[in-house]
Amino acid sequence: MNEDMYRENILDHYKKPHHRGKMANASCSGHAINPFCGDDITFYLKMAGKKGAERVEGVSFDGHACAICTASASMLADEVRGKMAGQARAIGKERVLGMLGISPGPTRLKCALLPLKAFKLALYSHLGKEIDGKERSEMDEADENGMENARHGLADGEAGK
Repeated sequence: MNEDMYRENILDHYKKPHHRGKMANASCSGHAINPFCGDDITFYLKMAGKKGAERVEGVSFDGHACAICTASASMLADEVRGKMAGQARAIGKERVLGMLGISPGPTRLKCALLPLKAFKLALYSHLGKEIDGKERSEMDEADENGMENARHGLADGEAGK
């Protein structure tokens, strides 16, 4: 798929996001905000199965976000629905960026990864665990890139100039 096709896919997910809306019977939820651009997103999960063998039976998200963030949330919701908790936990930065199919640039990286953060916060709260290790560093990296570029007034593609 070429980059234009990926952009078209992003716009499709932005205009008609999958799994958008609050979930009344959610088992858990996770909320994340990007204060630099105003993206604000909440993921809702309905978990099913026995402890240790749970799966994501239902997923939805809600909030106000840019095209990259909304498309990322829509694609991530498609990806995690029906997955076992362990499989869903394994989804990380590279998978989300791969689904988007474009390099969002350092300033928009946080927009692309904010849904992953909200999803992981929901999942980990349900599992009674803390986000740790590589996952925490990926989220911190996205936060730091967004803060550093906003501090210097840099737009996408201008970092490092």
